[in-house]
Order: sequence, then structure tokens, then C-alpha cells
Amino acid sequence: MMKKVINVALASSSFSIDEDAYARLSKYLGHFRNRLMVGSAAIPAGQVGEVMEDLEQRLSELFGAEIAGTPRVVNLEMVEKVIAQLGMPDGSPETGSENRNPSQVGNKAARKIYRDKAEGRIAGVCSGLAWYFNLDVVLFRVLFLVLLFTVGSGLLLYLILWVAIPKAETPAQRCEMKGLSPTAENLSKETLGKATE
Repeated sequence: MMKKVINVALASSSFSIDEDAYARLSKYLGHFRNRLMVGSAAIPAGQVGEVMEDLEQRLSELFGAEIAGTPRVVNLEMVEKVIAQLGMPDGSPETGSENRNPSQVGNKAARKIYRDKAEGRIAGVCSGLAWYFNLDVVLFRVLFLVLLFTVGSGLLLYLILWVAIPKAETPAQRCEMKGLSPTAENLSKETLGKATE
């Protein structure tokens, strides 16, 4: 059966998507935006655009992984899978998503190391290491001070890590740093957290 294919841009990446999948994705994005503005996940109007940009970036990453470099068209099954994975900003299932499987969504993910400038004192190295190893940040601060005054290499090590570890700038990166799945709920929480800093 022939289907119309539409070219769309998500976060500066281009995708070919079939007509049914496009309609489903548009409906999801509309529901998502509405829930950001009203209800338990409501955020200030000025931040809605930022959350939607982060959502588009995450959609782009997930669709890119689904098609994995092949010239495949994003279909309805892929859209439903991604919607089930992301959910809504308040953590509830999206209206019209019958295929949502809570065991797929999960709230934990593999941690990635980033500097946490938001909670850091100087460059966020100690805070980022604390998130990565799931330890108290004070432990790393004391460790660097001990290395500085005993061996003298604490400052050099800190400077090397400052340069080598990227800073968590986007809500998706902050989720990865904390070991959270970059779901819509977690992205909106990190966007709100970033705005209050």
C-alpha cells in the first residue's frame, strides 16, 4: 500500500516520515505542549519553548537510532515506540498511546560523566564526579584538597579534569549525568531546575 512521505526537521536533523506517523507525532507534540502549560506539569510560558526544543532534540536522537543511518522512513510503529519511551511531562501516559509499556520506560539509565556547574563550586568537576560515582560531593572535594596539600598534584588533576570533562548544558545531559532516562518528565524537571539556578 502506498503512503505519502513527509520530510520533517527535528532539532536540525531531517527525517522522512510517513503520513500516519506524522499525524501521530503532531498529536503527541500538541498534547505535550498543552500539558506543559496546564496541569501538574505546568511551567512558566517562557520555558515551554525550551522544553519543546529539548524534546525535539531527544526525538531526533531516538529516531536517528531507530533508522541507524539507513534510508528508512520513520513509520507509525517507530513513533509509538518513541512516544512510549518518552511519555508526558508529568510522567503520565500520553492520551491515545495504547502501546505504552511502563517496563520499557524505566527511570534509570547509564550515567555519563559531565561537569555539574549548577551545583559545583568552581568548575563543577567534583560535583560531576559525585553524580557519576553516586557518592557525596564532599568526598571528592576533600580528596582534591588532600592531593593538593600532600602530593601537590591535586590542582593539576583538577585542571586536567576541568578540560577533559564536558559541562552538562542541556537538560538531556543533566539527566544522563544523574543516571536518569531522558524521558519527557525528567527533561521538564531538569529544564525547571536549570531555570531556577
